[in-house]
Amino acid sequence: MIQAFLLFLFAGVAEIGGGYLIWLAIREGKPLSWGIAGGFALALYGVIATFQSFPSFGRVYAAYGGVFIILSVLWGWGVDRKTPDLYDWIGAGICIIGVCVMLFAPRQ
Repeated sequence: MIQAFLLFLFAGVAEIGGGYLIWLAIREGKPLSWGIAGGFALALYGVIATFQSFPSFGRVYAAYGGVFIILSVLWGWGVDRKTPDLYDWIGAGICIIGVCVMLFAPRQ
């Protein structure tokens, strides 16, 4: 379970960081090299996610969506300095519950 968590974390940072670098390059006039680095980070995200041990692509990516939401809230708070409000935290909590149900529910 620790490995799954770390892979979700690394993949999330690669995806959010990559998207953020592209955002900065296009929307805020940062150098083109930032956008290119963001593209590489997004590609790295795709590679990292393949190391998950869960057998279903769809399930891994759907669960990752919940993790992505939580990491996005934390990224906005830590990097963009936008303090999440109560509803951001409630939504993130709902998402993490959904991720746990999807990944760890007993299946046959």
